[in-house]
Amino acid sequence: MCHAPGEEDRVDVLPRRDELRLEYLGKAAVKSGRAASLSAWVNTALVERAATERRLAAMGDAIAAYEAEFGEISAAELLAQQRADRRSAVLVGPMAPVASRRRAVPKPKVAAPRAPRRTA
Repeated sequence: MCHAPGEEDRVDVLPRRDELRLEYLGKAAVKSGRAASLSAWVNTALVERAATERRLAAMGDAIAAYEAEFGEISAAELLAQQRADRRSAVLVGPMAPVASRRRAVPKPKVAAPRAPRRTA
């Protein structure tokens, strides 16, 4: 494999089947018109990955600044926040509870049986 001057041999980190799957996905994107070429698809993926890395670094910096001012976030605080997030979450799609996806049908009202009248 050709390398730029001073560049060492790289260690492949993806198993061959993963490489083939990514190549297939890239070619499918080109065929469907979602990418101009396989190279463009790969470049877009790299740009998106770099943006993700920048956001993760910024998030890490924000957490570090918070903890420097207020102290380390405890496991109990994380658990409490996770529970609060789950309670306030709105479920949509196929994982939503069945009752929330189905329109409520009112139960028919049944008249209570009347006691027979007494005649005097």
